[in-house]
Amino acid sequence: MEKKEQLYEGKAKKVFATDDPNLVIVDYKDDATAFNGLKKGSIAGKGVINNVMSNHMFQLLEKQGVPTHFVEQLSERETLVKKVSIVPLEVIIRNISAGSFAKRFGVEEGIVFDEPTIEFSYKNDDLGDPLMNAYHAVALKAATREEIETIKSMAFKVNEVMKQYFDSLNVILVDFKLEFGKTADGKIVLADEISPDTCRLWDKTTKEKLDKDRFRRDLGGVEEAYQEIMKRVMGK
Repeated sequence: MEKKEQLYEGKAKKVFATDDPNLVIVDYKDDATAFNGLKKGSIAGKGVINNVMSNHMFQLLEKQGVPTHFVEQLSERETLVKKVSIVPLEVIIRNISAGSFAKRFGVEEGIVFDEPTIEFSYKNDDLGDPLMNAYHAVALKAATREEIETIKSMAFKVNEVMKQYFDSLNVILVDFKLEFGKTADGKIVLADEISPDTCRLWDKTTKEKLDKDRFRRDLGGVEEAYQEIMKRVMGK
């Protein structure tokens, strides 16, 4: 598969065209940002970890009936994926209070919810990804009612599969962000990535944070946390 011109560069990835109009190559970077790009840095080896882990998770989810954009891993940092138009909704599933949820509602971190919560934010860096509900999404033509229902049920399914999976690795899945895309034929699939960048993951025994919060909050040991998750996921 020939790698052609760069189509896009985001905070964590570059996307390149290929000789197939329906397929693109995603190249993962080590750059790290937080607070909508206000905090910048880099995490050594992050691109490799996020690429390999995302692909592992996508394949796991595919087996459980969740369609994704994954096609095949090309190298440590590069993966061939279906070309999608991203639905401009970031979908956040929370199992436990943490981060902006705890701040917004003035509660401490670590409250285990009776059932998972879901929230949407409008994917727009300039606006700081504001929270939105389904009515806003429909009004802005970000998604149709049907698409939102599809996305919701897929997101909860992802949560079920991942919660069980991480539990088996002695990790608590606190919360995570998903993005969905539409393929050329209009099918909604899970896209973007699933990694310590997009999930809050706590060690079940020690409650130690094994995710990007270590970078956000200057807790140190960022590379080690990412490597630890990678080790558990890949069984190494």
